[in-house]
Amino acid sequence: MSWFLKGIKRGIRTEKFPKEKPLEVAPWSTKIEGEGNVNCPTNAIEDNKWAQEKCVFCRRCFPSYKPTGDVNIFKVEKRNPTFRKSFYIYPIDVGTCGGCNLELKLLTSPQYDMSRFGIFFTNTPRHADALLVMGIMTEGMREALMRAYEAMPEPKLIILLGACAISGGLLGLPPEIKGDVRIAGCPPNPYTILKALVETKGD
Repeated sequence: MSWFLKGIKRGIRTEKFPKEKPLEVAPWSTKIEGEGNVNCPTNAIEDNKWAQEKCVFCRRCFPSYKPTGDVNIFKVEKRNPTFRKSFYIYPIDVGTCGGCNLELKLLTSPQYDMSRFGIFFTNTPRHADALLVMGIMTEGMREALMRAYEAMPEPKLIILLGACAISGGLLGLPPEIKGDVRIAGCPPNPYTILKALVETKGD
């Protein structure tokens, strides 16, 4: 509801992505830099190096390490220009806390409006170009994940969203599926997610 009230106060306002930097992002969802030994619970910081895919942004490294505001904390290893005009995503939650789900949902809000880039959600993997996986691997969702993957038509992409899906985060093990795109964060902010999706579809 807060984004709705902000929208009324500002008037209708959509991110000027990709021409301008984001209007606002949570600082602790961006690249972290610093130096020194810290007690990192996920070993995201070792030998003065930050591994974005392991970081849960718990801030135990502060003030030795601080966020930089750089939202480019994702890796796109495979993109497909076939999806340039329309890109349909099937999100699947295999064991999240709900954080990634909320940030992903914001992409449909007036502020981000992912549909202007030809990106849409679909309710069935049979119509999907990409499977977007969130959360640690729970036993009850193991078969559902594989059935969704097998139901997708070729060519298909796998997107891992958040530290849990990429590395297991604090709670468990990641899904046993290789990601073509890995979007770090706990949770990732909507601007980072949108930027990664636009690059993935081949723009």
